[in-house]
Amino acid sequence: MRMNQPPRFIGSEIYRHSSYGHWHPLRVPRVSTVMDLARALGWLPAHQYLVSPRAKPAALYGFHTSAYVAALQAAETAQAVSDAVRARHGLGTHANPVFPEMYRRPATSAGAAMLAGELLREGGIIYTPAGGTHHGFPDRANGFCYLNDPVLAIQSLRRNGATRVAYIDVDAHHPDGVEYAFADEPDVLLVSTHEQNRWPRTGALEDAGSGQVFNLPVPAGFNDTEMAFVRERLILPAVAAFRPDAIVLQCGADAVTEDPQSRMALSNNAHWAVVAALMPMAPRFVVLGGGGYNPWSVGRCWTGVWATLNGHDVPERLPNPAQDVLRALKWTGQSRVKAPPEQWVTTLRDQPREGPISDEVRTRVAQLTARSGVWA
Repeated sequence: MRMNQPPRFIGSEIYRHSSYGHWHPLRVPRVSTVMDLARALGWLPAHQYLVSPRAKPAALYGFHTSAYVAALQAAETAQAVSDAVRARHGLGTHANPVFPEMYRRPATSAGAAMLAGELLREGGIIYTPAGGTHHGFPDRANGFCYLNDPVLAIQSLRRNGATRVAYIDVDAHHPDGVEYAFADEPDVLLVSTHEQNRWPRTGALEDAGSGQVFNLPVPAGFNDTEMAFVRERLILPAVAAFRPDAIVLQCGADAVTEDPQSRMALSNNAHWAVVAALMPMAPRFVVLGGGGYNPWSVGRCWTGVWATLNGHDVPERLPNPAQDVLRALKWTGQSRVKAPPEQWVTTLRDQPREGPISDEVRTRVAQLTARSGVWA
């Protein structure tokens, strides 16, 4: 049974001024924007907000190796890595650079993920938008991800009473690190929608794990109508058949059409609809962030996720304090957006981006649902 208490938001001020570097896609503010927008809208009272703890090194050993954690800490201290460390652990690369908080920042989101499992022992809803770093591997950083907090969240849920965990991922990129961790564990359902031929180029339709892995590569231009079709024909039936007692949703905003790191064409309505549909399907619900590299679209999308979890009505036009948050955002080092369109600062909800359902999507969903029927 879900506890009779409001959803809780786990955040931290570490994200406000921390950046992977002035040239990196993760130079943009994200979590701090969500916190500021939610507060400007009156949606984040003190009793729903928790400050994320920072995970201690030993707490990370459930998935990550001690050698890797030590290397990550040493790199933060020295602000440099050797060629050997770079080759072995993937630190100090273009994707996973050395920066001042390179241990403390991911250890904070990892701490939030593990705290979520503890807080949900008796049920409830936790939102940690700093989470969702689904590419991390036990012994190396990968794809902007130094630690794999989705894996740590699932492990924490299982330590705290959950026996069947459903992991749903709607990021534009396949969660290769999460699949690596749980592909052979029948009590962890994995369902991912991700853009085909997009890095890391894993998550093939045929990859089934122990029969409980459902990967849906989707074509460029994947729209709201197609996501609704996938949600109703694949995601929800798979979760219902699995009967989880916990759900972890990775809600990467890079599948929204304005994002520079994908060619998908969703509006933020698609993300919010997935959140709303999954909420009643298990007594424990953890919602993570993930990808998202346009500061306006990711801030608006993830703030709307929090509104959905709480049942707040999204205003047609944002009040001035919320607009001020969005008008203050900067997106340096790029040329595609010289000034944000007015709707990016005056509204939270995108216009729906509907369209035809491609034959590719229909065929692939049919293949997966046929296999789901056998598995269920």
